[in-house]
Amino acid sequence: MSSLMERIEGELEEKFLTAGGPGGQNVNKVATAVQLRFNLSRSEVFSDDDRERLLRALASRLTAAGELVIFVQTHRSQQRNREEARERLKGLLEAALVRRRKRVATKPTRASRERRLEGKTRRSEVKKGRGRVADD
Repeated sequence: MSSLMERIEGELEEKFLTAGGPGGQNVNKVATAVQLRFNLSRSEVFSDDDRERLLRALASRLTAAGELVIFVQTHRSQQRNREEARERLKGLLEAALVRRRKRVATKPTRASRERRLEGKTRRSEVKKGRGRVADD
């Protein structure tokens, strides 16, 4: 899936901004923070199925226009921020594209049911023993 980033490269929009935080005078002069935008709703790289899956999985992270925005300012270097933004994007897209297996419902085995009931009985006995001590 390393070709994923190569395929979407033409659809990425990068913007460099000045970042806050440590860096001394460099902070005010150099635009090291990266804002990476990928318009998922208009992307032509993915099939309709994959696009729908991505839109559903990443819905909480998308703008109203259907863009996925990643902002990175953790490093002092523009190049390192840029690489990290791309790695985050790749991770998000790959995770959202994974098809989850359908869960097959199974019945608990007889032994597991017996162990469960045995545990409940044992716990019940422990709790019964916690009452007040009777005065004789």
